[in-house]
Amino acid sequence: MRVFKFGGASVKDANGVKNLIAVLEQVGYDNTIIVVSAMGKTTNALETVARHYFDNKNELQAAIQEVVKYHNDIILELFNNENHPVFNSLKELFNELRGFLKTNKSPDYNFVYDQVIGFGELVSTTIISQFLEIKGYKNNWVDVRKVIKTDDYYRRANVNWDTTQQLITQHINVKQLNITQGFLASDKNNFSTTLGREGSDYTAAILAYCLNAENVTIWKDVPGVLNADPRYFENAQLLNSISYTEAIELAFYGASVIHPKTLQPLQRKEIPLYVKSFLNPKNAGTVVNKIPGIQPEIPCFILKQNQVLVSLSTLDFSYIVEDNISEIFTLLSKYKMKVDVIQNSAISFSVCFENTFNNLEPLLLHLKAKFKVTCHNNVSLYTVRHYNQEAIANLEADKTVLLKQVFQETLQIVTN
Repeated sequence: MRVFKFGGASVKDANGVKNLIAVLEQVGYDNTIIVVSAMGKTTNALETVARHYFDNKNELQAAIQEVVKYHNDIILELFNNENHPVFNSLKELFNELRGFLKTNKSPDYNFVYDQVIGFGELVSTTIISQFLEIKGYKNNWVDVRKVIKTDDYYRRANVNWDTTQQLITQHINVKQLNITQGFLASDKNNFSTTLGREGSDYTAAILAYCLNAENVTIWKDVPGVLNADPRYFENAQLLNSISYTEAIELAFYGASVIHPKTLQPLQRKEIPLYVKSFLNPKNAGTVVNKIPGIQPEIPCFILKQNQVLVSLSTLDFSYIVEDNISEIFTLLSKYKMKVDVIQNSAISFSVCFENTFNNLEPLLLHLKAKFKVTCHNNVSLYTVRHYNQEAIANLEADKTVLLKQVFQETLQIVTN
């Protein structure tokens, strides 16, 4: 059994869908399950739908129609016959979306977000499954929400592994070509949940773990895992191989090619992960496995933008001690902040985090009741694994460094 994951960039248009078939023709598709993301920027478009539902009802239907038109244009190019069932399938899905928005009573943005956002994957897999059929590739469309079960931590749900293992074993025929959705799952009440942005990689790993897959391949628009994001760093180089441990470190610090949760289940069963180009599927790409270290041994650069840096000190200049730190982390957890860097001295404590759930203002109000607070918005966090002096000098050039932290293998700086 193999698991293939295709991201939104790989199926952003009709040519992308056709190229997916070309990849399968070159590398084979027996005993394979294909995990597909939403097409192109559909997730962003559906986020706009969710925002308009709460804040701008006048623009809601126009936002939905934009998503509808985008997908209709794709199926008009793929399916010559306008009477093909795919047209009705998409109509039913979008009617389901409109029906939810019309009847929903919940004021919880995170709940609504998860019910809305998943239609991107449901639509993309419906299109691809039916296009595969007309091209002669018999396949089984799987609603991943019926086999991956989670808690109700909407937008960042946690997998119920025992139930998920049982359902995947029962409902997925490993001898067929299967196609399913990334990113999605459901809770015990069968409401949709999501695994976090870029969670389709994690979906592939969950399926691989539960199916004892031979390997997982993530098909990208890059040749493999690079030592830096070429959008922000010059002269990025391909990493030929990475150990699970090293890849987990890179993912933890925010390397965008691999989702942070993807690697743990693969490591537990030593399932190799390949990252390859969907434009050149025969190229070797990058393999993540149990072989130690990285090859070649070069610095790896990671950039996380739109971070928040908060620095705290006690009002009476007393020491920052265990009780203070415990209280700070309790508040960070309460307001759902994802912490990326911490640094403390005798009388100060600094923390850099992502304000994913837009809870910064209430957090700051809570902190100001007990601490002197300095806040820097929209800062950038740079992380370098296996740094050298040249890498540090190049990174710090022409930047104002607000925080710097150096470990044996890792350097982190926060700049404004």
